[in-house]
Amino acid sequence: MLSLNYKTYGQGNPIIILHGLFGTLDNWQTIARQLSEEYLVYLVDQRNHGRSPHTDDFDYSLLAEDLRDFMESEGMSQATIIGHSMGGKTAMQFAINYPEMVTSLVVVDIAPKAYKGGHQEIFEALLAIDLKTIENRKMADKQLQIKIPDFGVRQFLLKNLTRDKEGGYRWKMNLPAIHKNYQNILDNILTDEPYTEASLFIRGARSGYIKEEDESLIKSIFSEAEIVTIPEAGHWVHAEAPKALLATFKNFMSSI
Repeated sequence: MLSLNYKTYGQGNPIIILHGLFGTLDNWQTIARQLSEEYLVYLVDQRNHGRSPHTDDFDYSLLAEDLRDFMESEGMSQATIIGHSMGGKTAMQFAINYPEMVTSLVVVDIAPKAYKGGHQEIFEALLAIDLKTIENRKMADKQLQIKIPDFGVRQFLLKNLTRDKEGGYRWKMNLPAIHKNYQNILDNILTDEPYTEASLFIRGARSGYIKEEDESLIKSIFSEAEIVTIPEAGHWVHAEAPKALLATFKNFMSSI
C-alpha cells in the first residue's frame, strides 16, 4: 500500500479532491479553504505526483486502489470525491469500482472516454531540461519557454521543480513513469455496470474536454449525471472560475 501525501482543512463530512496531470494538491488549496467552512477536506497527491511515492506502474485501476487504501487508512467508509482532469478519471474509476465508498461524485472537465493526447510538447520541454545545469528557477523557465510560450502553463509546471539535498534541482513528479504510461492516462474508464448514484460533471465552456457528443456517453455510465457548463472557464475551472465552481458544487450538494 502506498502512503499518499495529503493535507486536510476544516471539519465535517469528508471531501477528497484529486488534481490533474502534472499537478499537485496545492493546485486546489483555494477551493479547499472555501469548502473547509462546511466540510473536512482532504487534498491528495496522486502517485507519481507531488510528494507521494514514485512507482513504475501508473493507470486508473492503480489510482483507484490508492484512493481506496487512503480512505481505509484514514478510517473513512464514505466520502464525496472531486476530481479534475486526470483526477476526474481516477474519481470515475473509483466510483465504478467502489460505489459504496462514494457519497457523491464530482468530475471537473473530463469525460470517461479515451483522448488523443496533446501533451507531447510539454513532455519534450520537460525532458529536454538538464537539471544538473539548472542554477535557479529562471533558467528552467527560460528553457521551457522554447516549446511552451504560455507563461501560466510554465508556472504551473514549474511548481514541480524543487531543490534536492545536494542543493541542485529535481522534479517532484516521477516524469519518466508519467511519460512511459501516458497512454494509460489518456485511456477510457473501464466499467461493466453503470454508476447509479448522484454525480456532477462540470465543464468549462472554453474547454474542449467535454463535448456535446460526450453527454450520451457520460449518462450511459453515470446514469444520474448532471452536466453543468461554466461560461467563463476553460479547462482550469477551479483557477479560472472558482466562485462559479463552488456555487455549482453547493447547488448540487443541496439537491441530493
